[in-house]
Amino acid sequence: MKTTILLLTAALALTACGDRLGTGAGGADGAGGVGGAGAGGINGSIIPGSVNDPTSAAYFQQVVGDRVLFAVDQSSLSPEAQAVLRAQAEWMQTNPNFTALVEGHADEQGTREYNLALGGRRANAVRDYLISQGISADRLRTISYGKERPLQVCSSEACYRENRRSVTVLAAGAGAGV
Repeated sequence: MKTTILLLTAALALTACGDRLGTGAGGADGAGGVGGAGAGGINGSIIPGSVNDPTSAAYFQQVVGDRVLFAVDQSSLSPEAQAVLRAQAEWMQTNPNFTALVEGHADEQGTREYNLALGGRRANAVRDYLISQGISADRLRTISYGKERPLQVCSSEACYRENRRSVTVLAAGAGAGV
């Protein structure tokens, strides 16, 4: 009985310490800890640059969304793509110290030249939409990778779908070369 009480007391003491050290529920190992779903740091603090910091590139990439997808041989923006880009524009308006490089990508079907041109049209469609939402053209650059940088390498529609994309890549320093 005495051993059980000692073990229970030790467990309670460790649990209490874990919360203060950021390792209990809500700490580094819990759901609200670093990389978890909560505030992000010890005692609810936000770690600068983490996905939980709404001013960070990690937040932009993972929460706002850094990419939009396109239909086969298309560079027009779907309603879903426009929703993501509106969120990107809103984030960029509240974080003016970032510039962006808009990458255009294509799937592996078609020639290299065709896909470079298509990737360019996709990147420009995203750039133009962001500008229409109030983002200064000075903060945006575009590049086309065509089919040269696939996310998925296989010959199926599921892979092709993920490769037909545009990705907005942030860089710190408004006015700096992207």
